[in-house]
Amino acid sequence: MSELERAISRRERVRQILGDTSAVLTDSHFVYTSGRHGDAYVNKDAIYPHTQATRELCGMWAEDFRGKDVDVVVGPAMGGVILSHDTASELSRITGKHIPGVYAEKGKEDDFIFTRGYEDFVRGKKVLVVEDVLTTGGSAKRVIDAVRKLDGEVVGLAVIANRGNVKPEDVGVDNIDALINVQMDSWAEEECIKCEAGVPVNVKVGKGKEFLAKKSQTPSA
Repeated sequence: MSELERAISRRERVRQILGDTSAVLTDSHFVYTSGRHGDAYVNKDAIYPHTQATRELCGMWAEDFRGKDVDVVVGPAMGGVILSHDTASELSRITGKHIPGVYAEKGKEDDFIFTRGYEDFVRGKKVLVVEDVLTTGGSAKRVIDAVRKLDGEVVGLAVIANRGNVKPEDVGVDNIDALINVQMDSWAEEECIKCEAGVPVNVKVGKGKEFLAKKSQTPSA
């Protein structure tokens, strides 16, 4: 099998996993973490209960980075906790080297910081950053910045889905290893065609519940 055939086969497997776990939702009105609105959503939380599927996805990243001499895998809390753990486990198995998996948490200034002693695993190390879905890349970039504040060397960013066409330069890395690239339309709130059409906001996934709560507290003009 050629490299191209392997890449196509892997993309098809990723699509199958996302389909089998009902991780891709369409035909609704979603509010993303970035604040933008859209009619489709990659619900990464639907993947995590399926432990073998999650480990398989993380194993794909482990294969991609097996020769990069990774010392530690880092993800943002919350979803990145699972991804960093499973990716580190798979990398340890493949390389025969003990590779910890840790996570960064949100600080007081909307940045990410390392607590719980995890900074000691990151300081001065070669770090693979993992993330579930990229929309604007903001969360991933803040984790990358947190790693570099500890003089860590970021060897790459691995994501399940790049749905915002985020480029490596947008987050300050040399490469983004996306298992799948998903093109989805999105709009700023004031330009949202779903809002204009009166389509109810989905409050089961995304930031719809927080969006509606904030709207209810905003005085009418």
